[in-house]
Amino acid sequence: MKFISWNVNGLRAAVRKGFIDFFEEIDADFFAVQEIKLQAGQIDLDFQGYESYWNYAERKGYAGVAIFTKHTPLSVQYGLNDENEQKEGRIITLEYEDYYVVTVYTPNSQRTLAKLDVRLQWEDEFYTHLLTLDEKKPVILCGDLNVAHHPIDLRNDKANEGNSGFTIEEREKFSRLLDAGFIDTLRYFEPKTDGLYTWWSYMKTVRERNIGWRIDYFLTSSRLEEKLLAATTYPHIFGSDHCPIGLEIILEN
Repeated sequence: MKFISWNVNGLRAAVRKGFIDFFEEIDADFFAVQEIKLQAGQIDLDFQGYESYWNYAERKGYAGVAIFTKHTPLSVQYGLNDENEQKEGRIITLEYEDYYVVTVYTPNSQRTLAKLDVRLQWEDEFYTHLLTLDEKKPVILCGDLNVAHHPIDLRNDKANEGNSGFTIEEREKFSRLLDAGFIDTLRYFEPKTDGLYTWWSYMKTVRERNIGWRIDYFLTSSRLEEKLLAATTYPHIFGSDHCPIGLEIILEN
């Protein structure tokens, strides 16, 4: 099966910049998007052969996630069954017979780290959610996790130490997921390759010079290791300040 994840930073804007062409060309089984920045009824996307699931933020023009899939789930969960989380539309969990698919848009701790404590509490709740799922069946997690894990995952690591997305606290939360048995699939295939970034500032020539961060991920339960085929980034695909990422894995539905 083929999975794609993309923080589109505004789905309506991405559609104007070629989203549909990429969607149809890539022909994924699952196509997850984050930061859709819209509410119900503000966009009409009907892809033949796909079902769609949406978790909108209550605040207009903010956050939100969606999944387009060729495979009908057994159940769908939005958020973490928590009122505050639900308002921001950050998580969708699809259940299938032998696995779960989760997409997430992790909160940003902000440039001044004003929301770092909120972010870390959210991380704990999300970690519990993933482990609860993983106790039942394997998990495929994708999305914008808003953290660069190691120095190899961003261009200017020394200058960004302690900044939002590269604090010790945020990186430790990511490490905890790996310690709990999840695989960072891109690093599984490309453990030492640098320059594999997924986000770039809109500042002039930054993307052209590949001064970026890797903050978008596919993680899987470790017991899916033998089923992993490939993990990919698509830096040549524009339409957002993030690029799409992909995973190919052997699964039956």
